[in-house]
Amino acid sequence: MPLPATGTLIDLRPDDLRDAQPLTGLSPLPVVPVTLDAIEEGTHRLRDLTPPLTVICERGVRSALAARYLRADGLDASAYPGGVPALLREMEG
Repeated sequence: MPLPATGTLIDLRPDDLRDAQPLTGLSPLPVVPVTLDAIEEGTHRLRDLTPPLTVICERGVRSALAARYLRADGLDASAYPGGVPALLREMEG
């Protein structure tokens, strides 16, 4: 699945994974790190970001949950299926 032409990429991965494999530079979209806890608690502060929000995690499971929470908050959000490995394959292909 290609990334949208505009919007924001929300990176749910823990700090150690983000540090080991940063998405900034791989993605044409701005990348914003956020925790699933912040999204669940509604303390994410994502309302002012450029939509759509594309949520990504290690494999796609947590991003699907996070996207549901964000949509329930009224935001235009979707999960990137397959997580970072799928995004890397997309960028290589």
